[in-house]
Amino acid sequence: MCNVSEIAEALELPLSTATLHINSLEEAGLLNTELQPAVRGLQKICARAYDVVVIELPRGEVPEQQLVEISMPVGAYVDCQVAPTCGLASEAGIIGLFDDPASFYEPERVQAQLLWFHYGYVEYRFPNRLPPKVIPESLHFALEICSEAPLHHDEWPSDVTLWINGVEVGTWTSPADFGGQHGVLTPDWWEDWNSQYGLLKIWQVNGEGSMIDGVRISDVRLEDLRITASPFLSVRIGVKADAQHVGGLNIFGRRFGNYPQDLVLRLRYH
Repeated sequence: MCNVSEIAEALELPLSTATLHINSLEEAGLLNTELQPAVRGLQKICARAYDVVVIELPRGEVPEQQLVEISMPVGAYVDCQVAPTCGLASEAGIIGLFDDPASFYEPERVQAQLLWFHYGYVEYRFPNRLPPKVIPESLHFALEICSEAPLHHDEWPSDVTLWINGVEVGTWTSPADFGGQHGVLTPDWWEDWNSQYGLLKIWQVNGEGSMIDGVRISDVRLEDLRITASPFLSVRIGVKADAQHVGGLNIFGRRFGNYPQDLVLRLRYH
């Protein structure tokens, strides 16, 4: 994070020009800013809202697409199997006990804005809101995640796997457990030495294969997921006990981390 003057100096731009561009990025939702005390008055501190921006360009004529989007709270999982270190936190405080898998079954878990575990999984069921007789085009699943180290660690790889309707879509290696600097949305009571924020990762499955942030990760195609065969879509996210990098997992909700969103599933169809 840096202030407007530092950005203008780094880019060799007049302060007024830098301010104009920063305002445009903020209006587009690509930049987060906040006013903080300075030696003279207030200064605007800027931080990027996203680590990766994926732009999809259409190739030739494509059918008009429709979209179904469902947001699922972090604590609304229907099944789990977790190993310590593990825990859950709401916007107001800890849910249950630290390093206690039984806490993942507490009624208050539905209020969770952050959950973490060393290995295992959590599974969600999204209602299947595809209209009848449509043709699915693609599935997107987005969430803010990072590794789970003791306290936090800037070099802590973890192999995070996604399953949809029981089909293993692919694995992404999280590079770190990010902490030491307060997350934009993280509550003040949550200490800086704990996990603070993650990376916004977007899995995509279409008729050609599976990708994460636009990079191909497997040959699993949309038809393999049988998404029209059930009134719900099962989405499981976890770390295998025998993975190459068993580095745990943090999942952030809309009130923790850097991104004001829960787990988001998008289905495009025509």
